[in-house]
Amino acid sequence: MDSDEVFAKYLQEQEDLLSKDYELAKRLQQEQSICIEQEPHPDIYRLFSTYNQQYFDGKLDRVELCWSTKMTRCAGTCTYMFDGHCVIRLSEPLLKFRSKKDLLETLLHEMIHAYLFVTQRNDNHDGHGPEFLYEAKRINELTNLNISVYHNFMDEVDYYLTHVWQCNGVCQDIPPYYGIVKRSMNRPPQPADSWYAEHQLTCGGTFIKLSEPTHTNKKRKKPQSNTLDHYFKRTKN
Repeated sequence: MDSDEVFAKYLQEQEDLLSKDYELAKRLQQEQSICIEQEPHPDIYRLFSTYNQQYFDGKLDRVELCWSTKMTRCAGTCTYMFDGHCVIRLSEPLLKFRSKKDLLETLLHEMIHAYLFVTQRNDNHDGHGPEFLYEAKRINELTNLNISVYHNFMDEVDYYLTHVWQCNGVCQDIPPYYGIVKRSMNRPPQPADSWYAEHQLTCGGTFIKLSEPTHTNKKRKKPQSNTLDHYFKRTKN
């Protein structure tokens, strides 16, 4: 065997070793993600780290993940920053009502958005086009999950919309909204709303508050920690 054949054989052996190492690493990552997913209250930060390596080739190292206590309209968002990184926020108020499967699917949904931004600079916030669908299908086929286009969880969203107004103008008789505005905070319809100017032109009615949360003057008991507290770790500032 001449020197070229020896060198070629050596390169092939090294390639085979790398291939075996890669397959072993992928298998270990899959086993790790399964173990975390099977926990009663999986740690989303550990899941994010594992999913990043397993499904996104480690491209999401600069992506920030955090819980939001104020998001009540959507279970998750991915915000793109000017410096090239992005932030994934998951809604604590909405996801505490949902199953563990919904939590995992929401996390992966937002990770796909982050991946498309990092790799393609796709910053379309409503971007559920071919690229998103391809990635969702790819991951769904590797898991028992069902990553979908939307995760608004309307029943849970409506639970927090406790401040309700209705217009006393002509729009109160027009479906589908019948002049009703619901919000999670006590902020009445006002000129700052994008639709308010058009409403004044086409209807001109006044919004009357119909309902709001019941408050009590009694000293409230300290709320008990809900099960969602197990999903994340508190960090010291």
